[in-house]
Amino acid sequence: MRSDLLNTTAVQMKPSGIRKFFDIVADMKDAISLGVGEPDFDTPWHIRDEGIYSLEQGRTFYTSNAGLKDLKIEIAAYLKRSQNIDYHYNHEVFVTVGGSEAIDLTFRAMINPGDEVIIPEPSYVSYVPCAQMSGATVKIINLKEENRFRLTPEELESAITDKTKLLVLPYPNNPTGAIMERKDLEAIAPIIEKHDLYVLSDEIYGELTYADEPHVSIASLPGMKERTILVNGFSKAYAMTGWRLGYACGPEAIIKQMVKIHQYCIMCAPTTSQYAGVEALKNGDEDIRMMRESYNQRRRFVLSMLDDMNIPCFEPQGAFYVFPCIREFGMTSEEFATKLLTEEKVAIVPGTAFGDCGEGYLRISYAYSIEDLRKALKRLSDFVTKLRGKA
Repeated sequence: MRSDLLNTTAVQMKPSGIRKFFDIVADMKDAISLGVGEPDFDTPWHIRDEGIYSLEQGRTFYTSNAGLKDLKIEIAAYLKRSQNIDYHYNHEVFVTVGGSEAIDLTFRAMINPGDEVIIPEPSYVSYVPCAQMSGATVKIINLKEENRFRLTPEELESAITDKTKLLVLPYPNNPTGAIMERKDLEAIAPIIEKHDLYVLSDEIYGELTYADEPHVSIASLPGMKERTILVNGFSKAYAMTGWRLGYACGPEAIIKQMVKIHQYCIMCAPTTSQYAGVEALKNGDEDIRMMRESYNQRRRFVLSMLDDMNIPCFEPQGAFYVFPCIREFGMTSEEFATKLLTEEKVAIVPGTAFGDCGEGYLRISYAYSIEDLRKALKRLSDFVTKLRGKA
């Protein structure tokens, strides 16, 4: 076998720390997983019905590379009513295979080898490897719990060099559940403009926020639409993970290049999913409200249980994760999660899966039933009681 057979960057890339525990649980009897960030709701019936109807009508052909016209129109209308952002459906909106493809294509369309990308962590596992595969030099900002895991102007300013091109803004955040409010975004926007940067704003959890102020997109601020690639999708808000449907909105020049790459490696997003997406955007607001209320109930339940265990935990205001601190136990996050899985058959994700600064934390997803959460957290409680008894 040739020594240069494989791409060096791909070989050096670490496997996802999330999937490692998910794969173990799949073969473990009576195990409970709180590790995967997937809604436990079925896709609402009226959305599924529209997908079925599209098949019955024989709508099984390719759509245009950039997506169905009707879907792009509905995406633009949704962003207008929810964020008051005006996107031209035919030039600034692009339908992708999930939000993940939109993230990947943003890097590939914008980054030249040596360009710097700033990525705040802890954050979603795909940003760093996708940036590296595009040839970027990745610069990490370690977010701090004392700042509520928000990106501060000082942290951003100190990370920028003359090679910085793109900032990843991962809010509402996976894994911490942190959000950036309008005032936080207004504080960093002038820095972005001053240094002529662009922003990849991943807003996949935008509908799942629990603070008094609804989610605010940085693209809605003056002067920022022209600098922002807004990434979103249908997986979290509409419980449509398996439909693989997302989108990107941004400056026409960038979207045009993203579509070009997409047409060669993908062709188009699944046609059935696109018709279902039209229905979701037209008539899915009540579904979102119901699911958000349920997640908020679970959020409060999990935080209460952790408080009863005396495990410190930052209060998340977005997504469907909590990020408790387990430093008192003197184990790495990986050791704690592995031992919990082995002894109590509960799978949660080590904080280090989301960056080195996640050490000492765990990600627990509350996108599960109250019954499963109660069982799993009872096992966690028994586990930490034993650990404290040995101390």
